[in-house]
Amino acid sequence: MMISTRARYALRVMIDLAEHCGEGYIPMKDVAKRQEISLKYLEKILPVLTKNNMIEGVHGKGGGYRLTRRATEYKVGEVIRLTEGDLAPVACLNCDAPPCDRTADCRTLPMWQKFYEIVNDYFDGITIADLMRDDCPDNA
Repeated sequence: MMISTRARYALRVMIDLAEHCGEGYIPMKDVAKRQEISLKYLEKILPVLTKNNMIEGVHGKGGGYRLTRRATEYKVGEVIRLTEGDLAPVACLNCDAPPCDRTADCRTLPMWQKFYEIVNDYFDGITIADLMRDDCPDNA
């Protein structure tokens, strides 16, 4: 399993917004500059985060983006799954996979299920706040 650039950048955006939480709405050009990510690439990620209520945005003067909850309330796993889709290591474990005819006889399925559980538990055990450099009083 390889985590895509899209997911890694989404995490960087979320961390950056959390670290600058006391500044109100943050212009995405500021995030792009600090994170050294092209604004064009960020414009592909932001709608996914906004649509799923991870962040909220305001257009116009004084506009930008901010988190919709405290940094401690965002699990890394939810950000990754949102941008990557399911983290299933094999197709038969995808949430929308059709039932497999070999499930009853598959000797490797328990191994893949355990690996899937370990990966999800690991990423769900880390919050955006855990990844921040600076504490923001509003997100404690």
